[in-house]
Amino acid sequence: MKKIIINFLLILIVVISTSFKATDLNNSFPTPGGIDNMLFYVQRTINSNTIVYELNTDKDGIINEKEPIKVYWIKYAKDGKIDPLTYIQRNYAYGVQTKLIDKEKKSFMFEFVSYHKRQFYLLKSTTDNKYHAYGYVNNKLSILNNIFIKIEGGTFWVPNVKSVEVKAKDTINSDFLTEVIKP
Repeated sequence: MKKIIINFLLILIVVISTSFKATDLNNSFPTPGGIDNMLFYVQRTINSNTIVYELNTDKDGIINEKEPIKVYWIKYAKDGKIDPLTYIQRNYAYGVQTKLIDKEKKSFMFEFVSYHKRQFYLLKSTTDNKYHAYGYVNNKLSILNNIFIKIEGGTFWVPNVKSVEVKAKDTINSDFLTEVIKP
C-alpha cells in the first residue's frame, strides 16, 4: 500500500497516459501567457491541459498569507477554459502546502501535497522586486519555470510515472536548467 501511495504522490497527477516522449510533447504544448503573477506551471502527457501556480494577492497587490499560491487549470483541450482544481486534485495531486517562514519579508516554504521530498520557496527577488518560486534544480538554486510529467499506462490511482522533467533558470548566471527525475 505504501508503494502505491508513494507512486501516486510522486507524479502530481491522477490520470492515464499516452506513450510519447515527455520532451517532444513538452515542446509542442502551449505555454500559458498573459498571467502577470504566474509562478510556474505543470503539464503532463495525457493532454495539453495545464495546471497554473499563481501568486495569490488581493486587489492592492498584498500577498494572501494563508494561501499565497493560487492553483487552477487552463483547459487547453477545452477551448482554454479556466477551472478550479477538484477536491481530490487540490488535496492529493496538484495542490501545495505552504508555511510562512518570514512574516516581515512575507517569505514562504512550499511543497506539493503529492511529493514531500523537495521543498520550494516563495520569495521576493531583490533584483526585480517580484515573487518567484525558488528551488534546487541540478543542485543549483533556481527559479522554477515548469514541470512536465511523463506517464505510461497505469491506473487512475496508480499511474506509471516514467519521468518528471523540471525546468528552471539558474539564479547566478540565468542559464536554463533541466533536471529529469526518474522514480
